[in-house]
Amino acid sequence: MSARPRPAGPVGELRLEQVGRRVALPDGGSLDVLTGVDLVVRPGEHVAVVGRSGSGKSTLLNILGLLDTPTSGRYLLDGMDAARLSGRRRARLRGDSFGFVFQQFNLLPRRTATENVASPLLYARGRAFWTRGRRAREALERVGLGHRLEAVPERLSGGEQQRVAVARALVRRPRVLLADEPTGALDVDTGAAVMDLLEDLVTAQGTTLVTITHDLSVAARADRVLRLDHGVLTPMGDRDVAGATADRQEPGTSPVAGSPAAGTGGGGTGAEDLGAGPTAGSRTRLGRLVGGAS
Repeated sequence: MSARPRPAGPVGELRLEQVGRRVALPDGGSLDVLTGVDLVVRPGEHVAVVGRSGSGKSTLLNILGLLDTPTSGRYLLDGMDAARLSGRRRARLRGDSFGFVFQQFNLLPRRTATENVASPLLYARGRAFWTRGRRAREALERVGLGHRLEAVPERLSGGEQQRVAVARALVRRPRVLLADEPTGALDVDTGAAVMDLLEDLVTAQGTTLVTITHDLSVAARADRVLRLDHGVLTPMGDRDVAGATADRQEPGTSPVAGSPAAGTGGGGTGAEDLGAGPTAGSRTRLGRLVGGAS
């Protein structure tokens, strides 16, 4: 695989060392959502994490994106310990260096495609703020929606809405893009087209891509694939991925071999939602990402 160009910015290698995430339960007990997770994501790499609903995938993504904090272990961003960052610094780093794509698009209703894509730049500084409209239009052109600049979400198809979401995630030229089930609400053909687009754009910008998915056909596109099961992260070999993908036609199973069909509903349940802690809920997360709040 050829080397990708690296955009300027403060985040390079992402490293998790023995990371755990424990959440309190309403009955007074606790649940370990992540246990001893070790992960290194190199600049420009595409890594996919697969697992059943409730396995802790979204919790892992929230930690990587500085939306949540581990209860044990360390998260190092280019050697910098995330635990030592102030709330303001975390928010600024999240806004400047990370882009997010969600399963359910989370576009602002009654706002045009251009306004949606420009929204992360409302809190930018200097030239990025003053040129936000032009940059949003250019981003929409790159995802093939130059003819839909003034369309509101209600007038867009599912595939078009996800392309707007991709443009919004990349408009600030982040160094890391975190995609949470980016094809989960799309049909197979539209999902494949969105992944083609996403990969082309991040390759052109030299952006690191971490994809969270239950679909092994999506995961197989990555440079590396890892499985998260009951909070434990393990690598998958090429044969494991190929074999599980070949088995995906079995009735009543999802592309994760042997797991129940995941469907196209909105996000995980159980441990997945608990793991997000105070950041649970895609609308809440979106507000924090666009607003840059900690």
